[in-house]
Amino acid sequence: MTEKVEEYAAGLAKLAEAEGELNRVADELYQLGRTVESSDQLRSTLSDRAIPASRRIGILEDLLGATASPVTINLVSTLVGAGRGSHIGPIADELIRQAAESRGQAVAEVRSAITLSDDQRDRLKSALSSATGMNIDIVVVVDPEILGGVVAQVGDTVFDGSVRTRLEKMKERLS
Repeated sequence: MTEKVEEYAAGLAKLAEAEGELNRVADELYQLGRTVESSDQLRSTLSDRAIPASRRIGILEDLLGATASPVTINLVSTLVGAGRGSHIGPIADELIRQAAESRGQAVAEVRSAITLSDDQRDRLKSALSSATGMNIDIVVVVDPEILGGVVAQVGDTVFDGSVRTRLEKMKERLS
């Protein structure tokens, strides 16, 4: 399956790049992939050929939301039509990795309570590049449990600047 994941990711990357939306599509697919990976029921539904493809696509469109790129929606529809809807997570991960690698970058997964502005993303990229000595590309996952701040992971290294962690540390010191 690994070869297929790589092939699908490469194909999706080429299509998204041709439309000039590689970064946006990669972010949206990554978010969707995290959602699919977190739910056994959703993965099962997406792989159930007894459910019409149009219904499975509709589920994913609902998850993507009204602001999703039409390119992302079309690519997701293609994956579902090819029977790969339940593999969106690994395909998105591979797409992110390939896109970053083609630019000579490493990928940092950043969890934030809110969507980051372009300026915030740029400053975070710069800080993570300085901290790791690598050229960094980031994917942002909105995670309300963070409360505030960010948690970034580059490979096995985690940088935790979240309010939640700061509060937990403060609570430990007060105990």
